[in-house]
Amino acid sequence: MRAAVGKVFVRPWIWSFVGALAVWLAAIFFTHGYGAGGMLTAALSLAVFTVVVGVGQMFVITLGPGNVDLSLPANIGLASAVAMTVMAGDDGRVAVGLLAALCCGLAIGAVNYLLIWALRIPPIIATLSASFIIQSIDISYGRGLQIKPPPGFADFTNIQLQGIPILAILTVLFTIGAGVALQRTVFGRSVLAIGQNMRAARLAGIRVGWVRFATYALSGALGGLDGALLAGYFRGANVDIGNEYLLASIAVVVIGGTSVAGGKANVPGLWGAALFLVLLLTMLNTFGVSAGVRLLLTGLIIVAVITAAGGERTS
Repeated sequence: MRAAVGKVFVRPWIWSFVGALAVWLAAIFFTHGYGAGGMLTAALSLAVFTVVVGVGQMFVITLGPGNVDLSLPANIGLASAVAMTVMAGDDGRVAVGLLAALCCGLAIGAVNYLLIWALRIPPIIATLSASFIIQSIDISYGRGLQIKPPPGFADFTNIQLQGIPILAILTVLFTIGAGVALQRTVFGRSVLAIGQNMRAARLAGIRVGWVRFATYALSGALGGLDGALLAGYFRGANVDIGNEYLLASIAVVVIGGTSVAGGKANVPGLWGAALFLVLLLTMLNTFGVSAGVRLLLTGLIIVAVITAAGGERTS
């Protein structure tokens, strides 16, 4: 029994859930149990959006050192405006609007990699530069956009089943699929191989360029989908709707146990990390802590996790 428990706690994703549970229990203690169930339901609802973009960011970071998608906040903002414009408040156009948001994000992800490939610049520079361009387009296109989401779509993003958000259930199924894709498909194994040793992966016959292209495109597409879902949940598009997901998308990947050195990803940890961050921010908001302090604490947590991991690289 002791050996079995030891094996469980060796898994890095367990600690993200332990942290989330600790924060939830602390919040219950300070509020004397008031609203404990509602807090958990709200955390699940908000964690969904972080997990969706976290999956894309996880695939990118798994490609190896230096790979990161910093265009996600701008991508989310633009995709939310595109989705609401295409849906035009009509429930019959929801599918078309979601497809438009996905295509918008997909195009952004593709352009990100083309910048990396064509200009031979680091991904962090390419995606950050792209984010400024996307943000400019979003400001001219989406600033002041007053289109509301279709009523049925807005209700769907907020509906619950026995206190569990429907979006959370669907996202759990999606993350299971992402985990299977990562470990059991040629694409997923290629991403892991590139992260472990790009030169060896190339010598093994893996089409490194195409895999990296597909990975950045995947991250962009998930950012686009997230923008549409956020617009439905918050009842409208907003230029700044994705701002908090730059730090959050990286934080859930790192805290969830994915190696920043590449080659090792951790899908279950995304949920534990997302719940941990949402519950932590909820508790800090309850105590009236400023946004600056919240960001500082998130940054310190990321640094602490990376330090504890000791820059571990998969051999």
